[in-house]
Amino acid sequence: MSTGHPWRRLLVGVCCALAVTAAAADGQPASPPVIALIIDDLGDRLDAGSRAIELPGQLTYAILPRTPYSRRLAELAHGAGKEVMLHQPMQAINGRAMGPGGMDMVMSQRALLDTLEANLASVPHARGVNNHMGSLLTRHPGHMGWLMAALRERGNLYFIDSTTTNKTVAQQIAVEHELPTMRRQVFLDHHREERQILKQFVRLLRLAHSNGYALGIGHPYPETLAVLQKVLPHLEGFGVRLVPASELITHKEKRREQLWHASLSPLPKGVKSLKR
Repeated sequence: MSTGHPWRRLLVGVCCALAVTAAAADGQPASPPVIALIIDDLGDRLDAGSRAIELPGQLTYAILPRTPYSRRLAELAHGAGKEVMLHQPMQAINGRAMGPGGMDMVMSQRALLDTLEANLASVPHARGVNNHMGSLLTRHPGHMGWLMAALRERGNLYFIDSTTTNKTVAQQIAVEHELPTMRRQVFLDHHREERQILKQFVRLLRLAHSNGYALGIGHPYPETLAVLQKVLPHLEGFGVRLVPASELITHKEKRREQLWHASLSPLPKGVKSLKR
């Protein structure tokens, strides 16, 4: 994709599409919708990780544990005022190698908790956890229960379900343990081509305008970083605000509470209920 006129035309098209979406939406809050963007899989490459951290705005960085640059990149992101997460490797259905610090189905509770502690120690300043792979482990309530209970006991962490399988129970178990949580809504770069990444970014923005918030995950691929470098400075024009993942969870909970209270409010005078 060219960085010249074709790219500018695409940005104009995005703005127009979002303006139509916003105008058609009912009951939107006065404040702009918020999005969070998590960049996964940092830790193995210093150059890609550093470039990702240099992107403008309050992105969140999910760092793989016990990797060559996990600690250095966590310190770099924290020093730049960005939010850090532990990107916890979990067993996948396809048997793909998890890398250091992985959690699998044969682990005892004690082994899983020891792994979690060691992984958190290798990623300083982690505010939350999300799963790396995990299409097998995240569907098992027992192991997810051990994990969420441990995160809840710490009292200062949240969990993001990366949603690598539609059979995941991770977010559900986190809710049962009263742990701050939500799930990924959009993968930016399942297809590593700039035009496709931009389309997914537009999808994220439309979800935010429809729901008041949206959560996306990307990776430090050159194509993803190139798109984000171009679109992030235009977020105000797109009518959204970029926040860390922790703030998005708080925003989601407040919005849900507001909608719940609104549903309980009496009807204005002169408005008849349709209920019989």
